[in-house]
Amino acid sequence: MPWARAWANLRLGSIRHVIDSDVLERVLGVAVRTGAEFAEVYAEDKRSTSAGLDDGRVEQVTSGRDRGAGIRVVKGDTTGFAHTADLSEAGLVAAAEAAAAAASQGGGVTRTIALTRGPERTVSPVAQYPDDVRKADKVALLLRMDDAARSAGGSIVQVSAGYGDSHKRMLVANTDGVFVTDEQVRTLVRISVVADGDAGMQTGYQSCGHTIGFELFDNVDIEALARDAARQALTKLVARPAPSGALPVVIKQGSGGVLFHEACGHGLEADLVAKGGSVYKGKKGELVASPLVTLVDDGTMSGEWGAIAYDDEGHASQYNVLIQDGVLTDYMWDYLRARKEGRPQSGNGRRQSYQHLPMVRMTNTYVLNGTEEPDDIVRATEYGVYVAKLGGGSVNTASGDFVFGMTEAYLIENGQITEPLREGNLIGNGPEVLRDIDLLGNDFAMGNPGTCGKDGQGVPVGDGQPTLRVKSLTIGGTAA
Repeated sequence: MPWARAWANLRLGSIRHVIDSDVLERVLGVAVRTGAEFAEVYAEDKRSTSAGLDDGRVEQVTSGRDRGAGIRVVKGDTTGFAHTADLSEAGLVAAAEAAAAAASQGGGVTRTIALTRGPERTVSPVAQYPDDVRKADKVALLLRMDDAARSAGGSIVQVSAGYGDSHKRMLVANTDGVFVTDEQVRTLVRISVVADGDAGMQTGYQSCGHTIGFELFDNVDIEALARDAARQALTKLVARPAPSGALPVVIKQGSGGVLFHEACGHGLEADLVAKGGSVYKGKKGELVASPLVTLVDDGTMSGEWGAIAYDDEGHASQYNVLIQDGVLTDYMWDYLRARKEGRPQSGNGRRQSYQHLPMVRMTNTYVLNGTEEPDDIVRATEYGVYVAKLGGGSVNTASGDFVFGMTEAYLIENGQITEPLREGNLIGNGPEVLRDIDLLGNDFAMGNPGTCGKDGQGVPVGDGQPTLRVKSLTIGGTAA
């Protein structure tokens, strides 16, 4: 079946402008007739719904649709790019001509393109499309979360909750003969809670999102999620200031994956390596982490937030081992960098939308299990900090230096988790942290869904890790 008819029959409904395979071939031919070596058409149709609730009132319920195509043309080291919301052949040809003009001033070359349809891949099956669920039922989830959070106690003074879903179909065709489609459905809820007490206002936050449909809520207890956010805020009301100085740090399963994403994951993206913007440049084959550490980027991880069947350059998602037993084994690659190095794709070419060029991006990045029982890791720590949840942070990929906030943390004394802490940061260096992991648990879990920002683009990503101990990290606390 031609892809255009298949796409037109999707649950998204009919598409006004039908793109047939022969149209794509002609458009790609136009794109390379000035002598370009490579051209690509990326088309997408995306619907999304969001709802927000603040202090018991529904503030907004919105729906949107975005549809269009981006055309990339590469000649030598020059890339031309144009995008259009007009999916007619005339609109696509105009975009192809604009991209080709940007890539090259030469002319006269005719090239015939033959597309071969790639296999259908389903990484994350969908049982109930959010498009089929009433908006009232989506809002009802937020009201339930609001009630659950407020039931935690009178100190809860503010609750904000949000819901979001998206349903995207995309197509990639290029002059290498690649021709694939993918469907991605994502569903998310989040909640933020504020408690007020003698320590001032304190916040708690939780979220849950997966690359699946509305069936997410058959398996997720959203009231428990809301109560946990409230518990975080209430616990901070009686928390003491975090200590300062270098201490052992135990990071709970799932909660520290963002540290690996930011502190070393970006440094393993081939574009940053090529630009000299990574501390890991030239270190392939070297021991860069504790031998306990195996770090993976995995776009095939079914249901997780960064799961994809194909990347946004039409290459199948993969399970990529980046660090094996502490040794740097590979980087993540997009088309241009892999082509230049003469190596296979890794399925990490991603873009925010049809209006953006693809670049090297992570999918689901995580540390594999170790062998230790998590309770034994705490018991082995005489004095230190237990981080139950990391917050936002920043990292310098060229040096590996980072700062992360501790959203939920506790003191460890005599091998026991004791008092809650507040007002603290984790300060360190990514490569040093990797080397200083001396205990690794057997309780792997993924963390909360995330959006990774890079060069002005955001894409959905996941991260995770088992409970682990870093033998020394600097705590930026306020305790005397």
